[in-house]
Amino acid sequence: MAGHSKWAKIHRGKAIEDAKRGAVFTKLGNAIAVAAKGGADPDMNFALRLAIDKAKAANMPANNIQRAIDRGSGKLGGEQIQEVMYEGYGPGGVAVLVECATDNLNRTYPEVKLAFSKTGGSIAEKGSVAFQFDRRGMIRVVGRGDELMMQALEAGAEDMQEDGDGSVIYTDPKELAKVRDALKSAGVEILEAELTYVPNNTLEVTDKATAEKVMRLMDMLDDLDDVTATHTNFDIPEGLLEP
Repeated sequence: MAGHSKWAKIHRGKAIEDAKRGAVFTKLGNAIAVAAKGGADPDMNFALRLAIDKAKAANMPANNIQRAIDRGSGKLGGEQIQEVMYEGYGPGGVAVLVECATDNLNRTYPEVKLAFSKTGGSIAEKGSVAFQFDRRGMIRVVGRGDELMMQALEAGAEDMQEDGDGSVIYTDPKELAKVRDALKSAGVEILEAELTYVPNNTLEVTDKATAEKVMRLMDMLDDLDDVTATHTNFDIPEGLLEP
């Protein structure tokens, strides 16, 4: 799980910078639109509530959020946003899942494929990479220690890992809403909650040139407006990419 956590940490830092530029709003809007296809009421649609919470955390304007909900629920007409996931292998054989929300597959697929090919990777057939990952609910919280672990387990969580000053709690995907709400009611500070893909095993990348290509691939994918999330199994040792 190290690679997953490490990329997530890098990605969060990048997301903060993107949010400052407003570049993240397109991705957030697409994610909201996809979630809204399951119902426009966030009280009845937990996926939509998660997407809205993430948008609010990035200071996305309320009118942008509402427009994305209206688009996803079909009120605005036009091309509908749809979900698609591409699978591929990056430099050094690292496994990568790329979640997208798009209104034009003829644009999205070539862009994702180009990112892989430019960095020495390749798109793979459906199912040939995904089996290496498990679908999990993930809740990032403030706090550490045995007491928090007990609270998480009592709330229905499956596992907890300390991460820096906080902790990451993993749940069954169907239990994410229940666990998050239980922890929130117990006074635990929730930083974010989302459905994610966690690798069964990690692949250590010890060659600096390969590691740089891996990070270039992840950056290229992350820069695509249609890409809403990326998941990978790499583990790059601390300090390898330092000058």
